[in-house]
Amino acid sequence: MSKYLATIGLEVHAELSTETKMFCRSKNDPDEKRPNVNVCPVCVGHPGTLPVINKKAVEYVLKFGLAVHGELADFTEFDRKNYFYPDIPKGYQISQYKYPLVKGGELSGVRLTRVHLEEDTGTSIHDRGDYGLVDYNRAGVPLMELVTEPVITSAVEAGVFARELQLLLRYLKISEANMEKGEMRVEANISVRPEGQSEFGTKVEVKNLNSFRSVERSIEFEIERQIELLESGKEVVQETRGFDENKQVTFSQRKKESAHDYRYFPDPDLPKLKISEIPEFSEDVLRKSIPELPVEKRERYKKDFGLDGSKIEMFISNQNFADLLELSAKHLDGNEIKIAVNYITSDVAGLAKDGTNTNPSGFAFSPKQFATLISMYSSNKISSRGVKDILAVMYKDGGEPEKIAEDKGLIQQNDEGAIIAVVSEVLKENESVVNEYKEGKESSLKFLIGQGMKKSKGSANPSLLQELLIKEISKR
Repeated sequence: MSKYLATIGLEVHAELSTETKMFCRSKNDPDEKRPNVNVCPVCVGHPGTLPVINKKAVEYVLKFGLAVHGELADFTEFDRKNYFYPDIPKGYQISQYKYPLVKGGELSGVRLTRVHLEEDTGTSIHDRGDYGLVDYNRAGVPLMELVTEPVITSAVEAGVFARELQLLLRYLKISEANMEKGEMRVEANISVRPEGQSEFGTKVEVKNLNSFRSVERSIEFEIERQIELLESGKEVVQETRGFDENKQVTFSQRKKESAHDYRYFPDPDLPKLKISEIPEFSEDVLRKSIPELPVEKRERYKKDFGLDGSKIEMFISNQNFADLLELSAKHLDGNEIKIAVNYITSDVAGLAKDGTNTNPSGFAFSPKQFATLISMYSSNKISSRGVKDILAVMYKDGGEPEKIAEDKGLIQQNDEGAIIAVVSEVLKENESVVNEYKEGKESSLKFLIGQGMKKSKGSANPSLLQELLIKEISKR
């Protein structure tokens, strides 16, 4: 494998979250289950119908262009991409060819070639027998297409890019980009060449990859397949291939088309756009609508909260967790913030996995209530076990942590007299363990502490309990 170099370029399609479709007033609803409901004469290609450009879709792509530091077009137009397939009833797709909305840019260290806007096709269904059906609900949905430069060199790098792209689309609120729903689809162009050869190898395209796992697995397989062909003296054929999820292999679909096969030409039914003449599309206006982006948020979280690695990515990818941390941090000091981070990434994240909480914020409790809970722990009012028990109640039903702690008897006991009584009982009931500790077995102390916490029903201050246990044992 080390004798060959892989070169990968990605083409990614993302459906935009506009209210209506790209060129008509039909509803854009990816969750519609009934077939052929959100359709009209325009999106099913009836003769004599005229398309109208969705202004919001153009705005979304321009916003994306600014977010990736691309060059926004001043002049742009839409073209007809001609091909026949049942899921595109007009016999052509309205897309962009010569004048895309965005040129260049960079994301996750990968240079971009272009970003343009087009309409999605319908959905072909082939699971009913020896015939096919077409659902046109998706036909005409605004579709952003992004093309990278051929600079990716591994399946892992491709996966990282695709995940970062999905994250950016969601931060900008221009696409949900759910791959399982087909709202984001990846195509990988893969070639290999012997090390030392400057000229790229023959390119093979793998189409319609609908999960990050499929992106990575298909690229890995295709690199190995092409190397095996070259090693055995055979040629790699330029073609379009699919990916079989069950077998984890790519398979041939058709010979790869070239741009001239589509007979692109400007769509005569749509006006040319001079972006600088549309006030809403000025860079100043668009930049004001761009939120803090993932790359900026990572840097702020490193600086403000000292986060890195997997912990920071949990907050970057989950807005509910991020809001909980940021809003509760306003009521906490530096050490308490670190404690809050640990409880969010462990206990809160664990509770969130059950999927039973439908509160819009993700939690039945407020950030201030969560901050109060953390402060109660840091001031030794409750134990770490108490935090977990109280948090479980708050997550399900909400409520004030102080009241929950009192109702459940979880207020931590700091009264030496009360804890000495517990210590005496523990030592009396576990004389053999006490002797083991006195003989040098350190783990015996942990057992005794555990017995003390159990006997006090978790209310004893564990630090004070340990201190008193050692003190009393030393007297014996």
